[in-house]
Amino acid sequence: MSRIGRQPIPLLPGVNVQIEGSRVTVKGPKGQLTREFHPDMRITQADGQLIVTRPSDEKLHRALHGLTRTLLANMVVGVSQGFTKTLEVQGVGYRAQKQGPNLVLAVGYSHPVEITPPPGIEFTVEGTNRIHVHGIDKELVGQVAADVRRVRPPEPYKGKGIRYLGEVVRRKAGKAGKAGKAGRK
Repeated sequence: MSRIGRQPIPLLPGVNVQIEGSRVTVKGPKGQLTREFHPDMRITQADGQLIVTRPSDEKLHRALHGLTRTLLANMVVGVSQGFTKTLEVQGVGYRAQKQGPNLVLAVGYSHPVEITPPPGIEFTVEGTNRIHVHGIDKELVGQVAADVRRVRPPEPYKGKGIRYLGEVVRRKAGKAGKAGKAGRK
């Protein structure tokens, strides 16, 4: 049996769950999330926790068991606490600022890049080089953060660009023998 799938999901205070067949709606202080799960997975609510069970030990059911449990747990955490991804902007003259709900990036292009957040996502900017992406849907927060990073991914020679907080960019050496070529003719 799946070690992840068999763990019950504790319901945090203020979180309500409605199960209608394979559709699950989770409501909490930060909002509401609804998701359709595979019809073979059985989701039950008992004693303040959610339990996911599978009908057989087929390969598909084993794979769906852990996935369903993890997606449900992310929904419960999202509506009660929310999720945040942090990005850093590094480079001379590179900066980020917020204009209304939009994020405006100056990252070495001839024009500023404006990113409009999808519904349920909010940007905050700390200083001029740290961007926080907030939301209740973990999948959407990760996707929006990846889209922001894709505007100018970190390059391997000087490390300039947008990276996740704590991301390590492997640096490459520049051209070898640059100084030695000037003396030869």
